[in-house]
Amino acid sequence: MSISLSLLIALSLMIIGFYAAPAKVRASVGSDQRQLAALLRQYGLNTALSVLIPTIAVVIGGALAGGGGLFGWLIVIVAGVAFMTAMLRVSPQQRARTEAEAWIKLILIGASVIAILTTVGIVLSMLFETRNFFAQYSWSDFFFSAEWSPNFRGDSALGIIPLLWGTLYISFIALLFAVPIGLFAAIYLSEYAGRRMRCVAKPAIEILAGIPTIVYGLFALITVGPVLRDYFASPMGFGDSASSVMTAGLVMGIMLIPFVSSLSDDIINAVPQAMRDGSLGLGATKSETIRQVVIPAALPGIVGAVLLAASRAIGETMIVVLGAGAAARLSLNPFEAMTTVTVKIVSQLTGDTDFASPETLVAFALCLTLFVITLGLNVFALFIVRKYREQYE
Repeated sequence: MSISLSLLIALSLMIIGFYAAPAKVRASVGSDQRQLAALLRQYGLNTALSVLIPTIAVVIGGALAGGGGLFGWLIVIVAGVAFMTAMLRVSPQQRARTEAEAWIKLILIGASVIAILTTVGIVLSMLFETRNFFAQYSWSDFFFSAEWSPNFRGDSALGIIPLLWGTLYISFIALLFAVPIGLFAAIYLSEYAGRRMRCVAKPAIEILAGIPTIVYGLFALITVGPVLRDYFASPMGFGDSASSVMTAGLVMGIMLIPFVSSLSDDIINAVPQAMRDGSLGLGATKSETIRQVVIPAALPGIVGAVLLAASRAIGETMIVVLGAGAAARLSLNPFEAMTTVTVKIVSQLTGDTDFASPETLVAFALCLTLFVITLGLNVFALFIVRKYREQYE
């Protein structure tokens, strides 16, 4: 029996159980539903979940075991047994609500376990391949060398410093652009804007977060890069390349504005109104209240929002590929082409490559380094935000 047909049969049994169980218990008590230990719909929900959970367990187990010719029949048998058992247990005295809640709790626990195991699997895969890389390449050369020159024929220089410099430089410019604009927008929306303006402006700003990064990359390549080159870089003698740190940084900053604005807006709105009223009652103006009361009170949360935006910037790829180029170099000139860790991860794993060579395995070392950096930023940001929220809740 095919898997699709067996899953269809299991789904049919779930639907039948969802409607048959309430009908059975209703027939047992007639019109006097006070004899029931739960609502009628709880009997149907419990029966459907009693079929769903064992079926999902069998499907997952069969997928991990590689399936087989009898896998479809096993799904049907398990679903059928679960359906018959659940229907036989249906009675007015059955605590269907409690049993349904137990099934739902089991689903939630399973989802949590899957999320945790996925994270552990990702980390372990990176650790395993990184260990293989450092077995072939010196860790000191990787972390402290200022030269990046991979060569699949051997004798490669795989120093991470130029890549980290490009990553941090572009992220710094992006934050330098996004943080003031996003923070000022959040202050306006939370303290000055009326309800009608807020209902229009906030969704308009948040639209930026839904634009695919490839669109931002094309915008950097076609529009922002040539403008910076023709009107700033070339006249000032900083270079004639449309791909530059400034190009990628500005476009990435546009992408980060809704992250900073939305999070800061929520945090500023969480400041108790009593603090504003007290400041205004003492004679402070609106702007003085914002500068001296609201912003200092919301500062830990705002810092957390900035750090979360920074971790988003560090992991960006498409904007950098199209806007900043692929040159690994150490330079302070913002109008020169540079690259980041994420770009080199993609480039080292692209094409017909030997996964046993250090030139390919270095991508996993770069992944692990980037993972540690972004994880540290996220943990630090969440720590600050939670500390702030505990202060006022």
